[in-house]
Amino acid sequence: MFHNRITDLFQIKYPIIQAGMVWASGWRLASAVSNAGGLGIIGAGSMYPETLKEHIQKCKAATNNSFAVNVPLLYPDLDKHIQILIEEGVKIVFTSAGNPKKWTGHLKEHRITVVHVISSSKFGLKAQEAGCDAVVAEGFEAGGHNGREETTTMVLVPAVTNKVTIPVIAAGGIATGRQMLAAMVLGAEGVQVGSRFVASEEASSHIKFKKAVIDAAEGGTQLSLKKLTPVRLLKNKFFEKVEEAEKRGATEEELRLILGRARSKTGMFEGNLDEGELEIGQVSAIVDEILPAVRIVENIWQEFENALLQPIK
Repeated sequence: MFHNRITDLFQIKYPIIQAGMVWASGWRLASAVSNAGGLGIIGAGSMYPETLKEHIQKCKAATNNSFAVNVPLLYPDLDKHIQILIEEGVKIVFTSAGNPKKWTGHLKEHRITVVHVISSSKFGLKAQEAGCDAVVAEGFEAGGHNGREETTTMVLVPAVTNKVTIPVIAAGGIATGRQMLAAMVLGAEGVQVGSRFVASEEASSHIKFKKAVIDAAEGGTQLSLKKLTPVRLLKNKFFEKVEEAEKRGATEEELRLILGRARSKTGMFEGNLDEGELEIGQVSAIVDEILPAVRIVENIWQEFENALLQPIK
């Protein structure tokens, strides 16, 4: 049985965490990953409060193992989300996209383990000072919202582990056991995997989006909308509109108009691959099949163990 600070903190078999992704990470995916021995996460960013409550209750019914909820701190109805987490007895919360000082203390008063997603060692220290139990060091390769510093995982993980004393979970560009081993050698004690789980049978993302992910090639994604909130997107017609506007110096207001409302739902959940915002990581280039979540967890762990035993070539 593998043991380190991450497996002990979350009471899980493998230090493999499924990212809480909007429009992909509902209770089916979270419970499947948790049942497989990892830590499944419900992504609250795309959910109204009552929807979140339903997903938590269904997840509790579907697994007896640990699971978590990811809460982006910039979203509306945040106080309602926090209250639901407390009322439903959620034990682990991942926060992102905001200042961890605001809610970490309140969550910990209710005996909730808190993990914050960061993009620099500076923010890692701030999360530690705020009382977080661990941090996710998410590199530039990651899908979805990303750090403005554009620091890669290979650089970010050792930078963060050199500064903080709490456990570090590596994220960004990780979909295989070999990549997991590389992250652990750099000082991480676990990995958070997003894009690989988007292309899972249990992900709530649209099948057209899942197929677009496994068809993605190297260079198929790019960081975009840097004047608003930087986000890594799969290249499509919407991305081209944004790229053209950015090249001619579009203002923040114009970019917001182009983005519009529910753009990510249009693409990732409803399957409009032309006009939707398709958030995915660079590692999609090496994801080539849609699998059950349990197979993904097993494959990552088996490859990790095999890689440990192989000599360096």
